[in-house]
Amino acid sequence: MKVFRTFAFLLVALSLVLAACAPAATEAPVEATEAPATEEAATEAPATEEPAAGLTCAEPIKVGLITDASGALAIYGAHILRSFMLGMEYATGAAGSAGEKFDFTQTQENTFMLDECEIVVYVRDDASNPENTATVARELIDVNGVNILVGTVSSGATATLQGIALENGIPLIVAPAAANDITGVNFNEFTFRTSRNNYQDAMNECIALTQQYSTFVQIAPDYAFGQGSAAAFRDACSLEGAEFVADDIFAPLDTTDFTPYMEQIANSGAEAYIVTWAGSGFVSLVQAAKDQGVTESMALGATFIDNVLMPTFFANAVGTTAGILYHYSAPSNEINDWLVANTKPRYGVNPDLFDADGMNAAILVVEAIKATNGDASGEALKTAMEGIEFEGPKGTVYIRPEDHVAIQDMYILKLVNVTDPEAAFYEYVDTSRPEPPCLLPEALKDRCGDLPYGTLSGQ
Repeated sequence: MKVFRTFAFLLVALSLVLAACAPAATEAPVEATEAPATEEAATEAPATEEPAAGLTCAEPIKVGLITDASGALAIYGAHILRSFMLGMEYATGAAGSAGEKFDFTQTQENTFMLDECEIVVYVRDDASNPENTATVARELIDVNGVNILVGTVSSGATATLQGIALENGIPLIVAPAAANDITGVNFNEFTFRTSRNNYQDAMNECIALTQQYSTFVQIAPDYAFGQGSAAAFRDACSLEGAEFVADDIFAPLDTTDFTPYMEQIANSGAEAYIVTWAGSGFVSLVQAAKDQGVTESMALGATFIDNVLMPTFFANAVGTTAGILYHYSAPSNEINDWLVANTKPRYGVNPDLFDADGMNAAILVVEAIKATNGDASGEALKTAMEGIEFEGPKGTVYIRPEDHVAIQDMYILKLVNVTDPEAAFYEYVDTSRPEPPCLLPEALKDRCGDLPYGTLSGQ
């Protein structure tokens, strides 16, 4: 079955933007950190429970939420703005001081009560610019005195946040940035995530791809993100029985003429090609693919993207089965039902690709505060989050103590239409729960314990 023809190349490039995989900023400092005391130090506090009786805080606990409200990724920042506030409402049992609908243009603060403990959420826009991210993060810490940071959309800007959180000894919860490096080479003990990483994307997508095709070739940009993504796809798909019939093709990020690369793909003999690209050059890449006949002769699998762009770019892909990190129709649990029931009436849309990440980040904040009995010190919160397990709209989320990766459900769906006004585009196929390898730097390898290190295959 051939899928994704003329539009296919563009889809992958757009899905990478959706995955918030911007080129990495300067790596955050890596400190040698002792291995966690236990691999199963989980704190089981279901999100549906009432707040802990008698919980009090000596003073308000302050959370700094940094996201993109005005930049190139603002469409995805909107997912986090609404879902984080809904998550706080769900986890605390009542709407915040800003009311049931949070409007960033009207207010940048929202206060919630967890029993007798006041939690103030400050919201700042970084426009996915690492310099802005640093400025607003330091303001939140130095002026507002936040105890926890949450954000951001761009992986490059998130790397900046990691260093600032480490310098100040406060936890950072990453949502929705996906780059492996966040809990890989840039890892520090104060970084946690509720977003998945690119390796989990690859593992989930490879399950879908290898049910349709057996031979592959791939192209990626020649820098850390592209190399890491290509390695993840090669490893994950090979373990599912796929064969890569040619070496991975890497092109400079500033490439404008993709003709020689498309010639290699066209001559590879593969049934399908995988593209990882996160740069402005993909317009030229699309044209070269068309000129060389790649889009007519080979199929391409790409993860499904957000509800807004699906109708435009997947119109010729109905009938395709592929992976997705979240769609509101996929999970079957009470928390997702609550998220769906409350998003459309308040915001006019159904939950989208990153809404589960934002809600999970809020639930993690509240569950950590419960676990520390209101102690908002960085050390107490860090200890509580490491190994914690909680329920969210994607079911059970487990923050792996070795590397703080969020183990979570992901989905394989079949596209049945792109016209439904409620964005009910899919037929459910399966749920996966990818367990990616530990990607910590060599200096922290001992933290990985018994987890596969570097790649799942050990190569």
